[in-house]
This record gives sequence, C-alpha cells and structure tokens, in this order.
Amino acid sequence: MPTYDYLCEACSHEFEEFQAISAKRLRNCPKCKKPSLKRLIGPGAGVIFKGSGFYQTDYKKTSPTPEKSETPKEPKEPKPPKPPSDKKAGEK
Repeated sequence: MPTYDYLCEACSHEFEEFQAISAKRLRNCPKCKKPSLKRLIGPGAGVIFKGSGFYQTDYKKTSPTPEKSETPKEPKEPKPPKPPSDKKAGEK
C-alpha cells in the first residue's frame, strides 16, 4: 500500500497517510477539520521486490565444468547378455 502526502490549504498542515490504492482520498484535515485537503504528488518509492526469484543469486550460473582432458577415454566394454531364465511365469 502506498503512502500519500496531503496538504491542508486552510491551515498548511502537511502529513502522510498510508492508504490502499483503491481507498478514497481524504477530504477533511485532521488538525483543523476543514474540507480543504489536497493530495500532493510525490516522487514515490522505488520498487521493492520481495520473495524468491528476485535476487541475483537465484540466477547465478553453476561453476564452470572442468576442461576435458586431451587424452581420449577408453570405450566401455559392452555387458554380456543375460542368460535366459529357467523359471516359468508365475513361479518363484
């Protein structure tokens, strides 16, 4: 919720009010009670990102992979095929 700045044109009372965006603007001054408040346009606040997904560390790349060695690796030997089972289906 944003904070709005108000100025009373009757008594020059200036204050801030924490309001929802959908809330109606204030009309009466809390000091003199006259309906002469004016909402001021302020610089606003910077955007604040909260929660996961907004931090630089969330997108950090993993450590670089080690360089491949110049010597070629020997290929793995293929596994021998499994011998056929003597058991029939349903037997333990």
